Amino acid sequence: MHEFSEWPKTKRLFRNIVVTEKLDGTNSAVHISKGSPFEHPDTVFEAYPLKPGEFFVDGHVWHVTAQSRRRIITPGKTTDNFGFAGWVYDHAADLVRILGEGLHFGEWWGKGVQRGYGLEGKRFSLFNTERWFKVDPDDPHGLDSMSTRAETSALAGQIGAVPVIYSGTFSEADITRALTDLREYGSVAAPGFMNPEGICVYHSQSRNVYKVTLDNNDAGKWEAA
Repeated sequence: MHEFSEWPKTKRLFRNIVVTEKLDGTNSAVHISKGSPFEHPDTVFEAYPLKPGEFFVDGHVWHVTAQSRRRIITPGKTTDNFGFAGWVYDHAADLVRILGEGLHFGEWWGKGVQRGYGLEGKRFSLFNTERWFKVDPDDPHGLDSMSTRAETSALAGQIGAVPVIYSGTFSEADITRALTDLREYGSVAAPGFMNPEGICVYHSQSRNVYKVTLDNNDAGKWEAA
């Protein structure tokens, strides 16, 4: 006899979405977890590498791992991915202080990676824009967030979030407008770069991300005949 199988609850389409620019780089992530308090013999150091993937930062051991879309990566000519792991290890203390604990997904993009965007260096842009701008509820002044911590760090200009083009109720018209604006005015993330890739659409109720690109794979009514 078969067991009962319930039809999953149907999600509502007209719920909030967030439309962001899809960046053409390489999918990456930083995984940060907090270890135990650690008394370092040389208290001059507020941030100090202990061994690969472990760092002493502000009195604690922190485990910091870099990954690409498919694997854990480490600094080295054959083990890295466009230098992302090297960047993470070099700036582990700042990343701990900016991002805190968690698995932080984003795009590593810029010079030498895919489209390059005419940049002189590389940047890491996080996908979760809400998390990036969210103010710490324990901050009495209501100012502490990832974004504000980044602005006052050595990584200012090297870390951020993907640009939000539209946020609101699901609307095909607004999605189409976002694509049209990108095609006409160029990248939001790298102003002046006129060959952006497209958009990502995060649907709040389904909690899924959908992409639409400005190439023939997603040809639609927003494209010129």
